[in-house]
Amino acid sequence: MIEWMHPGLIFILGALLIPVLKGKWKKTYLLLLPIAALIDLLYMSKGVFWRLPLLEYELVFGRVDQLSLVFGYVFVIAAFCMTLYALHVKEDGQHVSAFLYVGSTLGVVFAGDLFTLYLFWEVMAFSSLFLIWYRKTKASSEAGFRYILVHIFGGICLLAGIILHLQSTGSIVFDSFNWGTGWGYLSSYFIFVGFIINAAVPPLHAWLSDAYPEATVTGAVFLTAFTTKSAIYVLIRGFPGVEILIWMGAIMAVYGVIYAVLENDIRRVLAYHIISQVGYMVAGVGIGTWMALNGSTAHAFCHIFYKALLFMGAGVVIEMTGRSKFTELSGLYKYMPLTFWLYMIGAFSISGFPLFNGFVSKTMVVESAALSHLPIIWLMLEGASIGTFLSIGLKVPYLTWFGKKEKEPVVEAKAVKEPPKNMLAAMGITAFLCVFIGMYPQALYRMLPYAVDYAPYTASHVIGMSQLLLFTFVAFWLLRRMLHGTPTITLDTDWFYRIAGKKFIWFCEKPLLDFANSIDKVPKDIANSFVWFSRNPTAASRIMVLTIGAVVVRPFDPTSTRYERDLEELRRLYPGESVHRVAIGTGVLLVLMFFTLYLLIYLTHGILWV
Repeated sequence: MIEWMHPGLIFILGALLIPVLKGKWKKTYLLLLPIAALIDLLYMSKGVFWRLPLLEYELVFGRVDQLSLVFGYVFVIAAFCMTLYALHVKEDGQHVSAFLYVGSTLGVVFAGDLFTLYLFWEVMAFSSLFLIWYRKTKASSEAGFRYILVHIFGGICLLAGIILHLQSTGSIVFDSFNWGTGWGYLSSYFIFVGFIINAAVPPLHAWLSDAYPEATVTGAVFLTAFTTKSAIYVLIRGFPGVEILIWMGAIMAVYGVIYAVLENDIRRVLAYHIISQVGYMVAGVGIGTWMALNGSTAHAFCHIFYKALLFMGAGVVIEMTGRSKFTELSGLYKYMPLTFWLYMIGAFSISGFPLFNGFVSKTMVVESAALSHLPIIWLMLEGASIGTFLSIGLKVPYLTWFGKKEKEPVVEAKAVKEPPKNMLAAMGITAFLCVFIGMYPQALYRMLPYAVDYAPYTASHVIGMSQLLLFTFVAFWLLRRMLHGTPTITLDTDWFYRIAGKKFIWFCEKPLLDFANSIDKVPKDIANSFVWFSRNPTAASRIMVLTIGAVVVRPFDPTSTRYERDLEELRRLYPGESVHRVAIGTGVLLVLMFFTLYLLIYLTHGILWV
């Protein structure tokens, strides 16, 4: 059994060699790393491994159980597909950042203590940042700064919660936290906030829809899989059955769909649907039954594949056309039909079509809400499915691949074609996994952490979902001519910290810089004053005395102008004639007298000291 190799270290240490290799050797090496990590996982036994003593505590880098294994499997398999998709990228930094991101996420999944969790949590945030910045545009730079500031805040909340938890319990073991009301649960609240920020729970979600669309074509595909799904993992581990998560998840599901329908940018639509789909998982964690937790785990597993496939399709459009807005896209089907059909497999999956993986996971969460007698939550989750199919399965493909414009789009004048073979191969493998899990769900169900029997392909599930999707399609088809991309800007909760950020920058640039400049001027003014004084010390001394005299006399004799007249005359003539020069011998005598006086003071000081 392989018990000594942490799968995350395969990515983290392996990333260090990427800049050294060139050509085909590098591409082969990039694909071998996730394969090696998968083999490591397949032969890994359950238990607690990789322990490291720290003071009186113990860091656990390898807590291996069924829950951590299922997330480990999907992260490693997704990493292989995404690496294949990015194989044509020549910048080593993108590959290094992506592998550090994957490795740190696996570190989070297998962390058995809170400090190890925090360590990998922060590495995950900063490594993912470079996948945004590597696009090297003004928008990506600004979005990256906002992204990391939000995650720094989340990391501070997590660390504060860990310290408070250690202080109150004396333990750093990562397990389920106590939940209730009162100051006694303050540590749990801080940790909870740190977790839900990474899960993109509104109103702490806007970092996702702000940053993901600005990432590189391949970096955005990696971003879809790891941050939010690792947050679902830690919520399942730390806060199962916390009821507030039920409503948070249901609101996420609806909120993301509404904003997605309003968007004009293809990747912003997909980004909002990450928020929506993660809402199903969050709601399942809040419901807290074994079937609901299995549903959250299964939906996270399936979501990684179909969302990666959707972002791959959007990335191909951006890569081959240089455009991402619906108002600039149309009629691409005749140029890239294969990309369209692969994208549609992802669209059918996220919409919950039978025989696709989204159906076998999403219905598990919805059914859990029904069995837990939560009719409003059930209705919100079902309603979100309508908006998902409407925007991802109908709006995006129609406006991108088939929509007609009054004016020929810019992209049709270019040589638009199917993408490189590695991108198509990655989409093909991911699409196959979506269909395979949808047709053979037991392959997924056997990996789930809790023993629950669930049959997705019952008549009620299949007929109910089919009716929902069919009526959505009919409504879309009847109103399709009214559907068009709108070049608008949608305000979200990031507006608040964008405005606050601009005010803070103004404060730094205006009042603080003015104050700093005034401080910097003081030494210059002092030096200039000495220069001014040295030009004619006698006249300068008279000006200074008269200035002081004018200030003193004015309150007692307001009508007096004697000092002012003398001052005005002296300033006008200053520096005037040079000061009186003395003979060289006189100057030498004065210098000797000064040194004699200094010598007497020095000797007197030495005698007194002894």
